[in-house]
Amino acid sequence: MGITLFFSHAMARILSTACLASVLLPLVVAADPTPGPAGKAAQPAPASTAAPATPSPAAQPAASAPEAIAAAPAPASSTAAAAPKITYSQCHVDGQYIAMTFDDGPHAQNTPRLLDMLKQRGIKATFFLVGECAAEYPQIVKRIVAEGHELGNHSWSHPQLSKMTDASVKDQLQKTHDAIVNACGVVPKLMRPPYGAFTARQQRWANGEFGYKIILWDVDPLDWKVRNSEHVESEILKHAVPGSIILSHDIHKTTVDAMPATLDALAAKGFKFVTVSELIAMDKPASKTKPAAKPEDAPAPASAPTKTEAPVAKPSEPAKAATPTAAVSK
Repeated sequence: MGITLFFSHAMARILSTACLASVLLPLVVAADPTPGPAGKAAQPAPASTAAPATPSPAAQPAASAPEAIAAAPAPASSTAAAAPKITYSQCHVDGQYIAMTFDDGPHAQNTPRLLDMLKQRGIKATFFLVGECAAEYPQIVKRIVAEGHELGNHSWSHPQLSKMTDASVKDQLQKTHDAIVNACGVVPKLMRPPYGAFTARQQRWANGEFGYKIILWDVDPLDWKVRNSEHVESEILKHAVPGSIILSHDIHKTTVDAMPATLDALAAKGFKFVTVSELIAMDKPASKTKPAAKPEDAPAPASAPTKTEAPVAKPSEPAKAATPTAAVSK
């Protein structure tokens, strides 16, 4: 009887403890959640707000062929063809060829004397005529052509064209062009700007409008400034090289007086005389090939490129309008 009562009390206490545990366990769990992997309390995951995932490039459709071509970078353009040469101050030629040129005529006395000298020696030259003079002495213009020489346009009244309006420049060249054609029937293909002053744009325009080659020079004896025959001869002989375009003026007596000795000395040095157009026809690109240096040679300093064109802005003749002594003689 006693044993039975003891077991009854024990079972009652076990049952009451189990009931209490079943009540308290959920409260303990709620108040003390299980730690997360890094020792931090686990937080409930928030509701997802991210935008839908962007498909990977591989998943996108390929662009059509035209679109792909348009999106591709344009290939590098090939080097444009070099523009034709229209301006010359000298030429690169094979042989001892040079061109004698005479400006500002024709002159009533000096030009016929010069023509006699050239004819006696069988030399052909190029004359750049001032329009006013060509219109005044058409018979001399005819003789120049008849004896095989070449004519060029040197403006109507010898102004500095680079400082003039387009309309004024066209008037200067057109009137001279017409005067030459009217005098001898020959259409000039060359033009020399007074003082060499002609902008690059004007050069392109004159070439497009009249078909002119623009002719400068590489030898200038300054015969307009130093009126001395020996000086003219000395400067020309000192600086003339194969391919030279030699500037002088047949309006000055001292220049014409210097020509017999100058021409004979040039011929004695082996030079052959041609017109400017003949010289241009022989022109070829300057050689840029250099011999390979020997291993034992020290590298030489780079040389400056050969200058083939005179600066167009540098005057080499007196300003006709500015100085009375520079006026064209008639």
